[in-house]
Amino acid sequence: MQRLLLIFPLVAVTALSQAPPAGQPAEHGAVVRLGLKQAVEIALAPEGNARVQLAGEGVRQAQTREGQARAALLPNLDSYLSYQDQTRNLAAFGISIHIPIPGFTFPTVVGPFNTMDARITGTQNVLDLSSIRRFQASKTGVRAADFDAGSARDQVTGQVASLYMNALAADADVKSAQATVRLAEATAALALNRKNAGTGTGIEVTRAGVEVANARQRLLVAENGRRRTRLELLRAIGMSLETQLELTDKLAYVPAPEQPIKEAIETALASRPDWKAQKTREDTARLNYSAVKYERLPSLAGFADYGTIGTGLNSASPTRAYGVSLRVPVFDGGRRDARRGESASQLRQEQIRSSDLRAQVELDIRLALDSLRSAEDEVKVADDGLEQAEREVAQAQRRYEAGVTTSLEPTDAQTRLARARENRIDALLAYNLARISLAQAMGTIRQLIP
Repeated sequence: MQRLLLIFPLVAVTALSQAPPAGQPAEHGAVVRLGLKQAVEIALAPEGNARVQLAGEGVRQAQTREGQARAALLPNLDSYLSYQDQTRNLAAFGISIHIPIPGFTFPTVVGPFNTMDARITGTQNVLDLSSIRRFQASKTGVRAADFDAGSARDQVTGQVASLYMNALAADADVKSAQATVRLAEATAALALNRKNAGTGTGIEVTRAGVEVANARQRLLVAENGRRRTRLELLRAIGMSLETQLELTDKLAYVPAPEQPIKEAIETALASRPDWKAQKTREDTARLNYSAVKYERLPSLAGFADYGTIGTGLNSASPTRAYGVSLRVPVFDGGRRDARRGESASQLRQEQIRSSDLRAQVELDIRLALDSLRSAEDEVKVADDGLEQAEREVAQAQRRYEAGVTTSLEPTDAQTRLARARENRIDALLAYNLARISLAQAMGTIRQLIP
C-alpha cells in the first residue's frame, strides 16, 4: 500500500515566522503564518491541547500504580526508637507471687521502671504469586495508558486537521464572495453606463444594485464564518484567541488510489492506538483475574529485626530475631470467591469491549472509504459545474455588452456561478475531511500530515 499517496492534498508552504507558545498572544499587529503541520505540532506540545495534557497525566498515574504494585515485591524496612517510664499491675495479668516468709508480701504493683528500645525491622516476600500477578497487571496498565495517550494524540491531530480544513474552506468562501462582489459591481457599472447612454433601463440598474447588495451580504457572512473557524482552530491548538492567523496551505484535490477494505482494516488493527489500548486492558483484566485466583495459594515471607533494649542507653543490650513465615489461606468468609467473580466479570467486560471496538474499526473504515469515494465524485461534478458556470457568465457578459440581452441574463449567470463556486468549495472540503477520517480510521493520521 502506498501510504504516501494518502497525504493530504495540500500545498505546504514554509512558515516565514514562528508561532508563539501555546496560550501566548502574538505581538500586537503581528500575523502568524501557520501551516497544517505546524498547527498539529503546537497542539501536540506538552502545553498545547488540554486532551493531550490530560493523557500525559494518565500515563503518570499508571506509572505510580506500577510503583505501588512493585513495592509488594521489595523489602520493607522500618525503624523506631521508644522510651517508656511505666508501672504494672501484676494482678491484672494474673501474676500472684507468694513467698513463705512471715511478714513479707510481694508487691502487686511494680515500678516505676524505664524501658528504652531502638530497633530496625524488615520483611520480604519470598514467594507471593498474587503480588507478582498484580505487578504484571500494573505494567500492562502503563502500556494501556501509553496507548491511550497515543489515541488522544491521534484524536487531537484529526480534530486540528479538520478545523484547519474548515478554516481553509472559509478562506476560499471569502475569496469566492469577493470575486462575486467584484463581478456584480462590474455588471452594475455597465448597467449604469448603458442607462446613461440611453440603451439601458432603470430596472436593469436596480436589478444590478440588488445583486451587488446580495453579494456583499454573502461576503459578510463568509467573513464571519472565517473568524469563527479561526477561533475554533486557535482553541484546539491551545494558542491565544487574540492571535491573528494567516494559513499557508491551500485546499486542493489529488486523486487517491483505490484502497481495499481488507487491507485498510489490517492496517488499522496494526496501527490504531485505541485498539492496542483496549487489547492491553483486556490483558490487564486477565492478569488481575489470575492474581485473585492465586490468593488461594500459600505465600512465604521472611522477617528480621535488630536493635538494643534496656533501661537506658548505658544499660541497653543488643537483641535480634529473624525467621520465615508461611501463610496458608483457609477461610475468609467468601471474600476471595467474591473478588474472583468480580474480576472474572471485569475480564468478560473487556472482552466484550474488544469485540465491539473491532466491529467499530471495520465500520469506521467502510464509512470513511464510502465518504471518500462519494466526495471524489462530488469534486468532479463540481469542477464540471464551475467550468460551465464560468463559460455562461462570460457569454452573458458579452451578450449584455453587445446589447442583445438585458441585465437579467448576466445576473442569473452570476448567481449560478456563485453557487458553483460554493459547490466546489464544499466538495473539496468534504473530500479532504473524508481523507482525514480515513487516515484516522486506519491509525495513520500523524504519519500522513505533510
